[in-house]
Amino acid sequence: MTDTEIADKSKMTEFVSLRAGGQGYCVEITSIREIRRWRTVTSLPNADKSILGVMNLRGSVIPIIDLAARLGLPITELGPRSVVVVVAIGNRIIGLLVEAVSEILSIEASDIQPNPTQGRDGNDGQVVGLVSIEDEMLKILALDTIVDSEAEEAA
Repeated sequence: MTDTEIADKSKMTEFVSLRAGGQGYCVEITSIREIRRWRTVTSLPNADKSILGVMNLRGSVIPIIDLAARLGLPITELGPRSVVVVVAIGNRIIGLLVEAVSEILSIEASDIQPNPTQGRDGNDGQVVGLVSIEDEMLKILALDTIVDSEAEEAA
């Protein structure tokens, strides 16, 4: 989300909430192409530790990234709810391994708080906003800053 979108207090945006590294995050629903069960991927030699490998998705080879590891959290342990969230970032399609996907949230822009650490040291940051849902603070992710050239090279 941009600062302009956050400033437009009347705008409603839909997000998908998910868990990675034991923490709550959300991603704009318009970025998500599909949600798939975890299955074994083809590993790549000398890849970054957050890049688990690649998966064939209807004839296209897409990189699969462990979202928790990419965010600097411990590597995701695979469980019965582990899923791959397939997202589009620009013209790139990638998969993000997460612990679970929870629900679709409709959030008013006025309920989104800016990330107080965003923009320090010239870094746009991976978390562009925060929203309080019940007793939990969910972090709104900027997918374009999470997925960099390493994922592009893996595909």
